Amino acid sequence: MFRPSRILLPAVLLVLALVIQVSILGRLQLPGATPDLLMLVVVGLGLVYGSTGGCLVGFAAGLLADLAPPSDHAVGRYALVLCLVGYGAGLLRPEAGRQRSAVSAIGVVAVAAVVSTLLYATVGALVGDTAARHVGLTGLVFSALLYDVLLAPFTVPLVMLLARRFDGDRVVNETVRGADGGSGLGALARYRTTRSASPTPSFKKKRALGLAKRP
Repeated sequence: MFRPSRILLPAVLLVLALVIQVSILGRLQLPGATPDLLMLVVVGLGLVYGSTGGCLVGFAAGLLADLAPPSDHAVGRYALVLCLVGYGAGLLRPEAGRQRSAVSAIGVVAVAAVVSTLLYATVGALVGDTAARHVGLTGLVFSALLYDVLLAPFTVPLVMLLARRFDGDRVVNETVRGADGGSGLGALARYRTTRSASPTPSFKKKRALGLAKRP
């Protein structure tokens, strides 16, 4: 069933993250890479929405970054990167969209930071962008990993909490729904039926009847 929160919440979070990244984080003049708040939002939403939702959110986030000034790269470059990052984060979605510990979410962010930086540099090299050569790919990867991991505890849990709060019923129902497509009690009913059909009582009864017929 269509849920407006699946569009409204990501749209608000992505626009807010883009404004903060361009107006604040992009002007800090930090050495190496810039903290990627958009990528953190995509990872958080992907860990709740799954691979398909994460892929769509990542594409939308990357397209916003490609079109927003002062963008100086080809349109679609960052959309491809965040699309793949969102899809990968969705594949690692925990049960019911709930991380058991903050360490696992930070681990996903660390992998996403390294992969997104390498993908962005690779796609840039294919289209003739040599900016990564002047800065150094190793320095970009290390700085991106450091900044994103430090920023992750303040953003990813909050994004996941908001996503579960606005769309929590659907996430939980998709996880606990049984094979019967109903309330999820189909497995329990089948288990009880199997238990009640145990052959042990009938075996004991037949054995008792056989002993009674003996002279």
